[in-house]
Amino acid sequence: MTAPADVVARLTGRAVTGERPLSGTLAEVTLDDGRVVIAKRADDPGAARAEAAGLRWLVGAGTVRVPAVHGHDGNWLVVDRVAQGRPSREAAVRFGRDLAALHAAGAPAFGAPPPDGPADAYIGLAPMRNEPGADWPGWYAEHRVLPYLRRAVDQGTVRPGEATDVERLCERLPELAGPAEPPARLHGDLWNGNVLWAADGHVRLIDPAAHGGHRETDLAMLRLFGCPYLEQVLGGYQEEAPLADGWADRVGVHQLFPLLVHAVLFGRGYADQALAVARGALTG
Repeated sequence: MTAPADVVARLTGRAVTGERPLSGTLAEVTLDDGRVVIAKRADDPGAARAEAAGLRWLVGAGTVRVPAVHGHDGNWLVVDRVAQGRPSREAAVRFGRDLAALHAAGAPAFGAPPPDGPADAYIGLAPMRNEPGADWPGWYAEHRVLPYLRRAVDQGTVRPGEATDVERLCERLPELAGPAEPPARLHGDLWNGNVLWAADGHVRLIDPAAHGGHRETDLAMLRLFGCPYLEQVLGGYQEEAPLADGWADRVGVHQLFPLLVHAVLFGRGYADQALAVARGALTG
């Protein structure tokens, strides 16, 4: 197996003075100039390529901050290490404003991948197809919700009779989605673990599943698993780009996709949450 230090030396052109494993797929590598980078191994070469393209697309908007990409090579991605700090109200408000500006940078279409990014990408450990669509409700149902619903049914995590609630929600998405909005430039996997509060007082975003989508999806993901100072993040966001009326009532609709992804990956508990969200949206 290729050593992370060898990959880093090749991609950075620098000698390596130290290596420290962080997990089975991550290693911290120190360069001879004192900089520290992270080497990340992916089982699928497409995952490394998609993540690199996503990070470059996000930073290209000139708004949110992400770790610098040093390159990817086969199954490896090398990025700067983020020096960790502590969450603060000021950083949260700034992050909210920056996130709104990122979304406003836009995308060619719903489902559009980043430039140079593969159509077959990933959200975490799960495959995610970036297939452009003309309108958000139809695209979200066809390319996000229903593929994972079918996988969950096939593996027995969701029973066929239960799937009808999600299918009914998909049919009603045109009326539940709120006012039409242009495609936003999304991080795409914006749960709290991918939001790093850096030592310099700014947020860094990592591990994107970047694509063109609805801006409320990123915000719903932040709420799904909790985020420090979330109300301040949302306040900063609303100052920069107010959300459409009724956005809070649509949070569950946007959480349905990540919940179904988690149901496929981690089991029945997330399926129960997804079903509850679907039923709540239908009756609410």
